[in-house]
Amino acid sequence: MKKRSITKISNLKLKPFNRYGKPIPKLSWHPISYDKKSGQGSYILKFKPGGKSLKHKHFGTEEFLVLEGSLKDSDNTEFKVGDFVSFKSGSTHFSSSVKGCLLLVFMSGINKLL
Repeated sequence: MKKRSITKISNLKLKPFNRYGKPIPKLSWHPISYDKKSGQGSYILKFKPGGKSLKHKHFGTEEFLVLEGSLKDSDNTEFKVGDFVSFKSGSTHFSSSVKGCLLLVFMSGINKLL
């Protein structure tokens, strides 16, 4: 089928996570269907041990499934393998991972750094 793509998570080509213009240390990603202009689509996001995202505000929904490891949010909530997390438009946060993690992220709008 010409209009289908398959992403093999076991064989990803990750690149530095630069969605905000410059790479964030210890974060890498593999865009699947993500469109930078609209902020919509999906991607795989990897936090290396000690990785931390930048504080940002959502102007659309952000959802993710934890595939490997664990992630701690700015309010100290810990997300573990199998957790599906949804952030509504208008929410603000940042996240970090002590031991590293792998996420499948779904976006429906732009994030802005705070």
